[in-house]
Amino acid sequence: MSSKPIALVNARVIGADRAVIENGALVIRDGVIVDVGTRGSVEIPEDAEVIDVGGRTVMPGLIDAHMHLTGMRTGDLVKEPLITPFGVFIARAVRDLEALINAGFTTIGDAGSLVALHLKYAVAEGSVTGPRIVAAGLPLSQTFGHGDVHYLPVEWVDYRTTRKLTPLATLICDGVDECRKAARYALREGADYIKIMTSGGVLSEKDRPEYVQFTLNEIRAIVEEAEAAGRFVHAHAQGSKGIMNAIEGGVKVIAHAIFMDDEAIEEAKERSVIVIPTFSIVERLLEIGAEAGIPEWGLKKAEEVHEIHMENIRRAYRAGVKIAAGTDFIGGPFKHGENALEIQLLVERIGMSPMEAIIAATRNAAEAVGLAGRIGTLTKGKLADVIVVDGNPLTDVKILREADKILMVIKEGVIVKDLLRATQRARR
Repeated sequence: MSSKPIALVNARVIGADRAVIENGALVIRDGVIVDVGTRGSVEIPEDAEVIDVGGRTVMPGLIDAHMHLTGMRTGDLVKEPLITPFGVFIARAVRDLEALINAGFTTIGDAGSLVALHLKYAVAEGSVTGPRIVAAGLPLSQTFGHGDVHYLPVEWVDYRTTRKLTPLATLICDGVDECRKAARYALREGADYIKIMTSGGVLSEKDRPEYVQFTLNEIRAIVEEAEAAGRFVHAHAQGSKGIMNAIEGGVKVIAHAIFMDDEAIEEAKERSVIVIPTFSIVERLLEIGAEAGIPEWGLKKAEEVHEIHMENIRRAYRAGVKIAAGTDFIGGPFKHGENALEIQLLVERIGMSPMEAIIAATRNAAEAVGLAGRIGTLTKGKLADVIVVDGNPLTDVKILREADKILMVIKEGVIVKDLLRATQRARR
């Protein structure tokens, strides 16, 4: 059944790429943007519900292209997953989804979580209100890799052998044949893309970001399986060699990229690889990590790589590498709903303009989650994921961090948050 059109008028529209339309209008019908432009150039349907936004900013819904919907409430990666029933994680994550949509995030790219893998179906069918979830589900790690919980017996870590569901379950695989089978298993479980670990990390106990993980042949096998199913591969890659192996193996998205060097920068540009720096999680680790229960070995590594990380991403940005916004937040003290921090940090830490940072969190992030043709810009034919912001983020990007400044959220043409008209009615 056809829905009534919606027309947003008297708007500052941040639409396609760097375009800004003053006194703009946007028309939505059946969940899709059917027209956008200056008020005089857009035909408003006679049966449309016309909403005057009062000169406020209309822009694409925000996207966090690398995060984890876990339902975690502490940074204790040892005890909490072992003692908390899985249903509790699900219930908590429902609240996190509400916080995300309330903050203007209409899509999230979950880079590894069973919780997200399950909840994406509930969101899609409308049982739960939240952003669209694009989920990797079960990430792939080698034995003694970043996804291997080093202090547990390996059979407790691999999803196929553990007797307990945990939010951060992993598939452990070694050698080309095992990697192929694990990739197929992840797809069988419902992965929208495949997440792999090609280097060690900050929050894995016995390795370091510089350590190389998965061979080039293993990576290529996983990429082949993903592409055979119309998917892509997204890599946790922090060390320079792990980054290069991922790029050479055909990986499309690189997360973190702490030690990205000149060779990797050039290869990323040449192959149109997207980099997601995830500054927000490191910022929070340094601010509240000890209080949140993060182990000392994780905090120590975070401190060691912080400045190096920022400098290398600055170089990548200046060289023209495509960058998308993602927080790596897991919930709890690393709170979902505060994900627009990454947009602010892209401006403050690497020198992006507010417009560039917004593009990183919309157009580029849409590409990073595999939905470039459907979302990320306000252009005709794309899904109507739209937010109305009280203020101008092009002059003060920090307002995107204030949920009460996100006056309206529209997801696929459905208004899911409406402070704008509630305020207008209260003033009458």
